[in-house]
Amino acid sequence: MGTLALAAKITHVPSMYLSELDGPRKGFRQAAIDGHVEIGRRCRELGVDTIVVFDTHWLVNANYHINCAPHFEGVYTSNELPHFISNMRYAFPGNPALGQLLAKACCAQGVETLAHPATTLAPEYGTLVPMRYMNADQHFKVVSVSALCQVHYLNDSARLGWAMRQAIEEQYEGTVAILASGSLSHRFAQNGTAPDFATKIWSPFLETLDHRVIEMWEQGDWATFCAMLPEYAAKGHGEGFMHDTAMLMGALGWSDYTGRAEVLTPYFGASGTGQINAVFPVTPQTGAAVPGPQASVAGGAPSASRL
Repeated sequence: MGTLALAAKITHVPSMYLSELDGPRKGFRQAAIDGHVEIGRRCRELGVDTIVVFDTHWLVNANYHINCAPHFEGVYTSNELPHFISNMRYAFPGNPALGQLLAKACCAQGVETLAHPATTLAPEYGTLVPMRYMNADQHFKVVSVSALCQVHYLNDSARLGWAMRQAIEEQYEGTVAILASGSLSHRFAQNGTAPDFATKIWSPFLETLDHRVIEMWEQGDWATFCAMLPEYAAKGHGEGFMHDTAMLMGALGWSDYTGRAEVLTPYFGASGTGQINAVFPVTPQTGAAVPGPQASVAGGAPSASRL
């Protein structure tokens, strides 16, 4: 019935917005912006009607949540970095029907998920920044999914992604793209040193780790990557504990995935963190390797996946 047409891991660094403004940083995130524009172009070419964003800036302390209001519009200032994003206007349509369908499918797979079709809850900037560059004309409907999950198992996030893929392909009449909106390593520069790390990674260890992960993605070594994801999320200071990445991999088929990532925006540093825009080709999903509700994504003790 429906189609998952595009999947990607994307940056949402607020310095992308800052780079639009006159000043010393004007234009320095153009490569990241260009990557978003290209993803938007591909979505149009593929006939995508709705973009589902796994947003690592939406913090939740119980359950998974889907923001699927009919319309989103407002003026946003980041409470985290108000000197980077201030008074940024946004507007785009939502998709209540799809959001509720996805929540129902996740619950059926044992991952308790709540849809919010009638809410005043505004999206976070993990959704707002990419939509600024992919969806300025409000061409796409948007659904935002909580991915800063404080007390959740990574295997549940993988199963959520798998369930959403099933729901899209079996129950939705339309074409969808999914975006894992979050960084690779996410260790911010220490206070007082941020300007010195505007285009750098916090440590050689984290930079080396990120580069090795990107090699795995490009080589299609998903068995190794999925097995190491919990430890990578912990030791790599993963943004949102890398629940967005677990969701993405679940939707693609977890360690049975057969695609190879295409890097659109090469790896770059931002305030100490590691960032990228990469597209993951959508291949047939078997779901055979996606962990069950009580399984560990690391293949070891259940505690290995608790972050």
